[in-house]
Amino acid sequence: MNTMKRKGIILAGGTGSRLYPVTLSISKQLLPVYDKPMIYYPLSVLMLAGIREIAIITTPQDAAQFQRLLGDGGQFGLTLTWITQDAPEGLAQAYILSERFLDGAPSAMVLGDNIFFGHGLTDLLASADSRNDGATIFGYRVPDPERYGVVAFGEDHRPRAIVEKPADPPSSCAVTGLYFMDGTASARARQVRPSVRGELEITDLLGLYLDEGLLSVERMGRGYSWFDTGTHASLLDAGNFVRMLENRQDTQVGCPEEIAFNNGWIDRDSIRDLAMRYQKNDYGRYLSALACG
Repeated sequence: MNTMKRKGIILAGGTGSRLYPVTLSISKQLLPVYDKPMIYYPLSVLMLAGIREIAIITTPQDAAQFQRLLGDGGQFGLTLTWITQDAPEGLAQAYILSERFLDGAPSAMVLGDNIFFGHGLTDLLASADSRNDGATIFGYRVPDPERYGVVAFGEDHRPRAIVEKPADPPSSCAVTGLYFMDGTASARARQVRPSVRGELEITDLLGLYLDEGLLSVERMGRGYSWFDTGTHASLLDAGNFVRMLENRQDTQVGCPEEIAFNNGWIDRDSIRDLAMRYQKNDYGRYLSALACG
């Protein structure tokens, strides 16, 4: 049993070619989703899971901009490690690039363009975190499963296969960009061979766990929202979703400062100092109100 503290990975590399020409000069994970940079949202998911040691994988040309935005993570009570990816060679490659950072620890990896929201999200993350062995994926019901990796379930409701973009989908449960894995993930990733696309596929890595009966699925049911913001339309949809929630409920979605404060990682004075940076907009006013209790 591995009792090491779980570490986080945000995969924020790639070219963002589906968002051209917007991303010709900037990483897509730095684009705004309403009032925050896109990367704030996956970062907040890891923070909600109680993870404070996080590696951010990005490209050599984008690393400086990410570091300018997030620094060493201390303002959020985090410790950030920066890893560069010279060429995108599949999602499973992230575990090889992060091998030294993980050092045998279990991990939670989230894709930098994925946004998750739901009242019970913290409990769902805690359930995945409680598993010391194996891997956990998060399934989301979609109307067009043929566009995604889809989970096929057996009669016992356990996963029996993950089928990539099936012509005849075995279910409507799509695999989202959030993965919890045990401390063997990096070693297993080294067993994965490049696909016909020349990439180390995450589906093949998950298949190694599945073959040993070590793959679990947490289903995001009614009341959850998931966005893959890799296209112009989905980026706009996500921004409108965040705007609607924040304006109607007077709350913040994907706010690292608030999560850090609620987790006890930073104090009230720190929130007040951070609020001063954004005092000319609603984000700063929200943090000021949080600091005042």
